Amino acid sequence: MQVGRRSWSRALALAGLLLLLAACRQQAPEPEQPVVEPPRPGPIPQVVEPEPEPRPEEPPGPPELPPLFRDIERRTFQFFWDTTNEVNGLTPDRFPSRPFASIASVGFSLTAYPIGIENGWVSRTQAVDRTLTTLRFLADARMGPQATGRSGYKGFFYHFLDMQTGHRYDSWVELSSVDTGLLLMGVLFAQSYYTGDDPREVEIRELADRIYRRVEWPWLQRRPPLISMGWYPERGFIAHDWKGYNEAMLVYILALGSPTHPVGPEAWEVWTQTYERDWGVFQGQEYLSFGPHFGHQYTHVWIDFRGIRDDYMRMRGIDYFENSRRATYAQRAYAIENPMKWDDYGENVWGLTASDGPQRTTQQFKGEQREFRHYSARGAGLSDAFDDGTIAPTAAVGSIAFAPEIVIPATQELYERYGEYLYSSYGFLDAINPSFRYDIPLKTGRLIPGRGWVASDYIGIDQGPILTMIANYRNEFVWKVMRENPYIRRGLERAGFTGGWLSPPGEAADSGEPDPEAAAVEDIGIAQSRAHEEEEKPPAEPRASDPPQ
Repeated sequence: MQVGRRSWSRALALAGLLLLLAACRQQAPEPEQPVVEPPRPGPIPQVVEPEPEPRPEEPPGPPELPPLFRDIERRTFQFFWDTTNEVNGLTPDRFPSRPFASIASVGFSLTAYPIGIENGWVSRTQAVDRTLTTLRFLADARMGPQATGRSGYKGFFYHFLDMQTGHRYDSWVELSSVDTGLLLMGVLFAQSYYTGDDPREVEIRELADRIYRRVEWPWLQRRPPLISMGWYPERGFIAHDWKGYNEAMLVYILALGSPTHPVGPEAWEVWTQTYERDWGVFQGQEYLSFGPHFGHQYTHVWIDFRGIRDDYMRMRGIDYFENSRRATYAQRAYAIENPMKWDDYGENVWGLTASDGPQRTTQQFKGEQREFRHYSARGAGLSDAFDDGTIAPTAAVGSIAFAPEIVIPATQELYERYGEYLYSSYGFLDAINPSFRYDIPLKTGRLIPGRGWVASDYIGIDQGPILTMIANYRNEFVWKVMRENPYIRRGLERAGFTGGWLSPPGEAADSGEPDPEAAAVEDIGIAQSRAHEEEEKPPAEPRASDPPQ
């Protein structure tokens, strides 16, 4: 009985506990539910991301060259390759008339051949063969004071040589310091380009060294320290020295760099002291002026003047490259103003330099008597200015590295407007004169009915800047090669150039900022130029590099 009572008591306790738990569940409050807003009409709001800060604009790169320029390069290269005498390496002064070789044209040819290699127009073997032929002739050419049967004297060469024999062409041909200089720039370019171990490339370097080292620069210092323009066996030294800013930069740099017969550094110092007549303001540009544009191009073909400066330019606060850029803009501004009212001059038709022209004559043009010339230096500037309406494509196209933004449209305009008769097998013929429409005998060229005169020849020293400066604009090709030449570096350093690529590794380059005295000097330059404009300019002296009329 005791056991039964205990079981019954446990059952009652368990039942009571269950009833109590159930009551607790019923009394516990329900948790509060979150309040949800009913949907509203309209677009779903967007989360606005903060705008990123704008990146600084990158300066625009150099203008891209249109396909026309590749065609110009190829055709102009072919001028040098096709017209050069394969037997002796001499290049004609002009073609197709081809009367004689020009040693300056040979310098451009020696520079053109590596451009042909780099573009795949000729093989390296072909170019080495042609270069060796040329340098062997130059190294072995007969030298001496005799008036005939010689190619040069004291290491200098006559301006024009017979295409076949390589001897002085005629009695009017001078032993030329500047044309020898143009030749030597090509010789030294070949020395620095052909760096291979092949015996033939070794020979190129040795021949180039021999040709350059034998030039006796002090012999032409008849009025030291300046260098004379040249010499004739019949009448002696030319009475004019290289003075004022012009293409003779390369003459003095080569003479200063010589390891055997150098001139002293005072030659550069005194030469730059003759600049003052040429510094001033012309057509809104303040620069070192020289009328014919070749003076702003020739030395720049081989030497990269960007960022390197001598004492003169250091005081002016610019470099010679910037000087040529300003000169190019001044040429264009002159054509836009067109003070002589020549036909077709304008924003994209410009360019005065030494070039062919229709004829030496005086004719009436728009109610005035005007002088015209055959081959002559033409230009616009503070001095050495002459303009007869003759436009030479090389003046613009050869300035592509200085001011591509104005040269590219000018080149296209020359091609589109005149290309039918100005552009042919070897690119641009030498010149055009839309104002010359006179029915008279012509020295060269031809009249196009209703369009004026156009040249019939290509001239080597005008073709050269076109090809080489396009190469420099594309990838600095000629400049980069020439930076490696120790003689050019030595010449620049002895002339006082510093900064830029001349700076030793690890040394800060020239900042390009003007020296403290530069602003005052520039003010003086402006005053000098204005005073100069008031003076009556004497007639320009004939240049030693010009052929007879």
